[in-house]
Amino acid sequence: MDKYVNRTAAGQILVKELTEYVNRNNVIVLALPRGGVPVAFEIAKKLRAPLDVFIVRKLGVPQHKELAMGAIAIGDTSVFNDEIITEYKIPIHAIQAVMKEEKKELQRREQAYRGDTPFPVLKNKIIILVDDGIATGASMRAAIKALKTFMPAKIIIAVPVAEKRMCENMRLLVDDLICPMRPAFFNAVGAWYEDFSQTEDEEVYTLLKKARELPKE
Repeated sequence: MDKYVNRTAAGQILVKELTEYVNRNNVIVLALPRGGVPVAFEIAKKLRAPLDVFIVRKLGVPQHKELAMGAIAIGDTSVFNDEIITEYKIPIHAIQAVMKEEKKELQRREQAYRGDTPFPVLKNKIIILVDDGIATGASMRAAIKALKTFMPAKIIIAVPVAEKRMCENMRLLVDDLICPMRPAFFNAVGAWYEDFSQTEDEEVYTLLKKARELPKE
């Protein structure tokens, strides 16, 4: 397999490595929105597990927003890429300004995706943390750091694709990591999908709603 057709197909392939978690009442699938949600929906559906979002925002370098100098997550959790901050000589006030804007977007998405639905109880749960791939790792690291404060029983990363060394590094931070495609030369997440069109808010909301309506037994 050279590429995934799309995020839905990637989720269907990924869940084949997670079958030991089918019908387990202590499992919850958490997606990093937006791109992780279509992948996670397929996993939650097959495992008959609840699906929710765990919102993380990348902190983009000013003038180079695709490059992550860090990330923030629920509960004011943050991680920083010191090498990037040093290389681009990013001043503290610029970092704080980006964080302020991204906190607003994090709160907006929290309201848009969850609305009045309460945040799930994660203590003593097996968390399957899903994204459509890992590039810099900033968002995933922020999510892991934040999730650990909820004291889950286990954290499992499940992603369709990530660079081989990134997988090895991430595996040290969690209890398990599932990643079927581990290229030595990565480039970008989108390079490993035939269709990597942007996931919109409406699709996220719709899939979360559908997941809540799925039978759990």
